[in-house]
Amino acid sequence: VQLQASGGGEVQAGGSLRLSCTASGRTVSRSFMGWFRQTPGKEREFVAAVSWRGDSTSFGDSVKGRFTISRDNAKNMVYLQMNSLKPEDTAVYYCAAKAGGYSGSYSRYDDWGQGTQVTVSS
Repeated sequence: VQLQASGGGEVQAGGSLRLSCTASGRTVSRSFMGWFRQTPGKEREFVAAVSWRGDSTSFGDSVKGRFTISRDNAKNMVYLQMNSLKPEDTAVYYCAAKAGGYSGSYSRYDDWGQGTQVTVSS
């Protein structure tokens, strides 16, 4: 699966952004999709994941209640809606795909996009 993330940018605290991930490949509609983020010197952090049907989602503790994830298999797109953004949400955000079921571990994901920078200013 080939992935490309977009939609990052700079926003003030309390604002919103929507990230998009364009996916292509033979099995994309059957892939479990996730978003991760990373800041310099830190391990990649799980943000959100969605099942291939879109009927099951999971979120990292730091974003619960503020972020939502969705997918449109007809368009091969995955979205991350980020609301009530905080300066600590500043990171490079990556979309990722894996076969099989849920995982919050980045090491379980097979395919990665190039990342998009999100900067939240206070």
